[in-house]
Amino acid sequence: MSASPFRRLFVAAGLLAAATLPAAWAQGAAYPSRPVTVIVPFAAGGSVDAAARMVLQKVSERLKQPVVIENVAGAAGTIGTLRAVRSPADGYTLLFAVASPINVAPLVSPGLVKYESLRDLAPIAQVATSPFVLVGSPQVAATGTTQMLELARQQPGKLSYGTDGVGTSMHVTASLIEQQAGVQLMHVPYRSGPQVLTELASGLIDLAVMPVTLAQPFIKDGKVKAYGVTSRQRWGSLPEVPALAESPALKNVDVESWYGLFAPAQTDAALVERIAREVAAAMADADLQRRMLEAGLKPLVQGPAAFAATLKAERTSLGAVVAKAGIKAE
Repeated sequence: MSASPFRRLFVAAGLLAAATLPAAWAQGAAYPSRPVTVIVPFAAGGSVDAAARMVLQKVSERLKQPVVIENVAGAAGTIGTLRAVRSPADGYTLLFAVASPINVAPLVSPGLVKYESLRDLAPIAQVATSPFVLVGSPQVAATGTTQMLELARQQPGKLSYGTDGVGTSMHVTASLIEQQAGVQLMHVPYRSGPQVLTELASGLIDLAVMPVTLAQPFIKDGKVKAYGVTSRQRWGSLPEVPALAESPALKNVDVESWYGLFAPAQTDAALVERIAREVAAAMADADLQRRMLEAGLKPLVQGPAAFAATLKAERTSLGAVVAKAGIKAE
């Protein structure tokens, strides 16, 4: 009895799939066969750019291909993030980002952000965390956190603070500090963190919430005062600076910003895992870890699944802060 047309169809399909598997595997095994572009959605010289260059240099050595960083700044990181979302899902265009464009912007600018990061991006690896630090101008009379908060209570809305824009992680963290302490400050948004620190050091604004990695040189040079870091404990690169949680009014403040690598959502899962393994291997380098710690970054590697869970949990917790503060960037 001859085989039915349906049986012949299934056999042919099976043979075709078997024939294409080795080719597909060979293509994946050869990755990368050309330079990889990593979009950093912030300006060169900022904290995210510095972390990306530090980590991706070692990743490039592991991949044996150049990793080219493309700074695409603007709109709190959302312009560069959108470019990454719309890039081919082939592993040759990736994104190195922090919470601002991934979890903050979709909450504060739902009508403006043209992507849903938890759906449109595939988390590859978290590589580090670092807190923010509340810093003050030399002209501010308060020498400690408690004294500064008392000054803010006496002058509601008078003390100004700078961040890198409306609806960024720095802005949301500052709002959390206001909520916890029961004070009202005046937000002054800037285009970048380095600009904020320059204005702060010259006394044009009173306070700022900055990444430790960016503010650390200004603190150590005595150009700005450091009131406290937002991590639960004191931070290794600034051991002399208290945690804000050491002040009774801010005992519940515990904020650390993550740094991580992403791919467009449709990137093959096996390729995402492959890149994640290379990142983890690069992060094991002792010299890289030393340099990160000195810069104020704590190496902390999470693979795709764990990183995805971290992002989902963060979205929930940030949503509560944003809703209470009424932060909107439209």
